[in-house]
Amino acid sequence: MWQRVTQLPLIRCVYPGGPQLVSFCMHYCQQLEVPEGTLKKRPKDGDYQCAEDQWTLAENRNAFSRILFRPRILIDVSKIDMTTSVLGFNISMPIMIAPTAMQKMAHPEGEYATARAASAAGTIMTLSSWATSSVEEVASTGPGIRFFQLYVYKDRNVVAQLVRRAERAGFKAIALTVDTPRLGRREADIKNRFTLPPFLTLKNFEGLDLGKMDEADDSGLASYVAGQIDRSLSWKDVKWLQTITSLPILVKGVLTAEDTRLALENGAAGIIVSNHGARQLDYVPATIMALEEVVKAAQGRVPVFLDGGVRRGTDVFKALALGASGIFIGRPVVFSLAAEGEAGVRKVLQMLRDEFELTMALSGCRTLKEISRNHIVTEWDAPHALPAARL
Repeated sequence: MWQRVTQLPLIRCVYPGGPQLVSFCMHYCQQLEVPEGTLKKRPKDGDYQCAEDQWTLAENRNAFSRILFRPRILIDVSKIDMTTSVLGFNISMPIMIAPTAMQKMAHPEGEYATARAASAAGTIMTLSSWATSSVEEVASTGPGIRFFQLYVYKDRNVVAQLVRRAERAGFKAIALTVDTPRLGRREADIKNRFTLPPFLTLKNFEGLDLGKMDEADDSGLASYVAGQIDRSLSWKDVKWLQTITSLPILVKGVLTAEDTRLALENGAAGIIVSNHGARQLDYVPATIMALEEVVKAAQGRVPVFLDGGVRRGTDVFKALALGASGIFIGRPVVFSLAAEGEAGVRKVLQMLRDEFELTMALSGCRTLKEISRNHIVTEWDAPHALPAARL
C-alpha cells in the first residue's frame, strides 16, 4: 500500500535541502543499501520549500566548509569518550534529533521509528508539535529521553493542554520555537499549496479542533499554520510558560547576543541557535556563523545548542569547538527515515557518531571537554590570535 517512491516528492515539499542535501542523502542511501530507483532523479532548486532566494539554505552548509581544523598530534587517543549531559540527562553523544513535522509522510512508522532509533542510540529525540504521532503514542514506543517542540497558539488553553500531555507522557523539556510569528515566504509551498494526505493527521491536535486541515483551502498549509500561531508572541509568553510547567524551557530560534541576554533574563534553561532550517527569513547568517556570538553572550550560564546544516561528524566537532554543548539534526533523519525507516535513522546516527569520534581522534581530543576554540580556524580569526604551542 505504501510507496516510498511516490511519497518522496511530498517529502521534498516539506523537508527542503537544496542540491547539497540531495547529494548528502544519496551518500547516506548508498550506505543504507537502498534499492536502485527508491530515490528519484535530483530535483531542481525550485522544488524546495525554503525562504525566497534560499541564500541561507546554501550558507548553512557552506559556512561549515570555511572552518578549518588545527589538529594536535602525538596524543594518546586510544580511548575516546563522547558521552555528555543535557539538562541533567546523560546521553551517549552530543548529537540529538531536532523536531521535524509530519514524519509519517516519510515512512509509515514515522515518529515511532525515529523515537526507537534515538533510544537505541542513547540520545534525545525532540518531537514536533506538528507530528503525525501524538506524545502518548511516541511515549508508548518504550523508554527514552524526549523533548517536546512547542509553538504558542492564540488559544493559550491549547498550549496548556499540549504541555500537560507532554508532561504526563514523560517528556523532559520544552523546545519553544520563537522565530515564527509568521511563516517565511516559502515559494514552493505557495506553488504546491501543500496539505496533508487524507490518511494522516496532526495527532497532537485531535480533539482540539486543530487536528485536520481543510484540503479545499487554496492557501494550503502555510495559511493554516499562520492562522493558529500567535503573532503577538513576546518574552512575556516565555515567562507565562514557566507558570504552567516545571519542565525546563529551551528557546529555539536565537541568532543574536541581544536575544540571548533576553532569554536568560526571562528564565530560559538553554538556547538553540537556529534559523528554522533556512525557511523563515532569508539572508540571516548560517547558524554556525551566529553560534559564537550567542555563546559569548550566554557566558556559560545556560547550555547553547545548534541546529542547521550539520551533515558530518566534522560539523559536530566544529560546533563544539565554537562553544556549543551539542547539536540537533533534522533533515538527515527524515531522509534516512524515508530510505529505510528505523534502520535508516539508526544507521545515520551511527555514521555521524563514527565520523565525530574519528574527528576527535585525529584532532587529538579524548573527551568533549578537550575540544576547544584552538582546534579550529575561522575566516574571522586574526593570524596573531593563534595560541603559542605548549605541551
